[in-house]
Amino acid sequence: MHIGARQRSPITAVVVGLAGLAMLAGYLQKARCAGAPFDGVGRSLIFDRIKDTQVCYSDIQFLWLGRDVNLHVFPYVSGGINADGVLTGGTVEYPVLSGVLMWLGGIGSHTDADFLLHSALILAPFGLLTAWMLGRLAGWWALLWSATPPLVLYAFHNWELPVVATSVAAIFVMTLERIPLRTRAVLAAVLLAVGFCLKLYPGAFVLPLIAYVLTQNGTPERRYDVRGAVLVAVAAITTVVAVNLPFALISYRGWRASFTFQENRQADLTTNSIWYWGLRPLFGPVADDVPLPAYDQTVSLLSPLLVCTAFAIALRLGWSRFHRDGVYPWIAVSAAMLCGFLLLHKVHSPQYTLWLIPFFVLLRVPWGLVAAYLVADLSMGIGVFKYFGALAAQTDASTFEVLVKFGVWGRAGLLVVLFFVFLRATLRHPPVRGRTGPGSGRRPILKSPEPAR
Repeated sequence: MHIGARQRSPITAVVVGLAGLAMLAGYLQKARCAGAPFDGVGRSLIFDRIKDTQVCYSDIQFLWLGRDVNLHVFPYVSGGINADGVLTGGTVEYPVLSGVLMWLGGIGSHTDADFLLHSALILAPFGLLTAWMLGRLAGWWALLWSATPPLVLYAFHNWELPVVATSVAAIFVMTLERIPLRTRAVLAAVLLAVGFCLKLYPGAFVLPLIAYVLTQNGTPERRYDVRGAVLVAVAAITTVVAVNLPFALISYRGWRASFTFQENRQADLTTNSIWYWGLRPLFGPVADDVPLPAYDQTVSLLSPLLVCTAFAIALRLGWSRFHRDGVYPWIAVSAAMLCGFLLLHKVHSPQYTLWLIPFFVLLRVPWGLVAAYLVADLSMGIGVFKYFGALAAQTDASTFEVLVKFGVWGRAGLLVVLFFVFLRATLRHPPVRGRTGPGSGRRPILKSPEPAR
C-alpha cells in the first residue's frame, strides 16, 4: 500500500493557510452566540435566544455550565453520576483526555465567551497540524479538509480536532519508510490509543493496523509477523491503561461516570440517528417527553451488536483483499469501520463528519459521493438547529424537519455505499518507485513495504 510522493511545501502552505481561515470563520460564527451582557455565572444572555435560530450553538459554550468547568474543577477526581443520570463534581461525558482539554480551556475563563475563545486557541493547532499532514500526504486533495463547510461548521462545535489529528498522525507515521515497520506501527498504535482516550473511535483502527503488521512484515521462513502484531496490540493497550489508570485509582466513581453516562444516553431527538427517526416510531408516538423503555432497551442492545458486526465484516473483507492483492488495506478498512460506527451508533452528532473527511482526502472516493455526503451533512448541520429553534419557538418546523430527515437518511444511505467503496479503494496517489535516499534526485516517497510474498 502506497501513499505517493510528499507534496511540495507551497501546496501544503496553501492547505494550512486555508484551514486557518476556515477555523477563524468557524470561531467568528460560534462567537456570535457569546458576549456581554452575562448573567451571574458567566453565561451570555444572548446564547439561549439565538443559539439555534442563528446556528451558532456549540457544545463548548453550552458546557461552560453543568460540568463545573466554570468552577475550574479538575475533572473526574471528585465527581460521579447521580441516580437521575446527572454528572457531578467536574465529571464530563467524554474520555479523560477530552476532559482535561475542557479543564485547560476553563483555566482563566470567567465567562462562556472566554471559555469558547480559550478552547478555540487550544484546538486550532490540531486543525492546522491535520491540514499540514494531509497536505504533505495528498497535496491539493487536502483542500477537502481545509476548504469545505465542515471545518467552518464544526471546528469549535466540540472537541473533535485533537482526535482527528491523532488518527491522521497515525497514518502519517506509517508512511515514514526509513523507520522500521514495527517501530512505525507501535508509534501509530500509541497515537490511536491517545485518540481512544480523547473520543474512543480511533481505538478501533488498531485492529486493522495489527492485521497489516501481521501480514506485511513476515519472512520467507515465517509468513506472518506474530511478534510485531502483538507489540502493536500491547502498545495500544499499555497507552490506554497508562492514561486512564491514574484517574481510575484516584476516583473510580468519577472515572467510570463518563462511560455510564454514554451507556445510559437515549437515542432521542438530539442524537440525529437512524434509530430515532427509523425505529422509534414503531414503538409509539415520536415525542421526547414520552418514555419508551422497550425502545431504549432495543437500541442499547442492537446498536453495539451491529457496530461490532460491521467491524467484523470490514476486517474480514480486508483479509479477503489481502489474499487477492497481497496487501492488507488497513487505512481502507479503518474508513469502513468508521462508516459502520457512524451509521449504527445511537448518537450521530453533526461534527462527526470531521472524523470522515481525512479518509475522503486519502482514499480514491468518487467525487460524486464526496459531494453528496457534504450536501447531506450541510442539510443536517444547519437544518437540525433551525429545527430545534422552530420547536422551541413553537413555530412551523416542517421545512426544517425535512432538512433533518434528508440529512439523517442521506448520510445513512451514503455511509452504506461508502462502507463498500472504502473497502475497494486505493490510496489517492499511485505508487512512486525507485531509490529515494540522499542524492537520489527525487523527493521522499511515502510508501509502505512491498506486498507480502
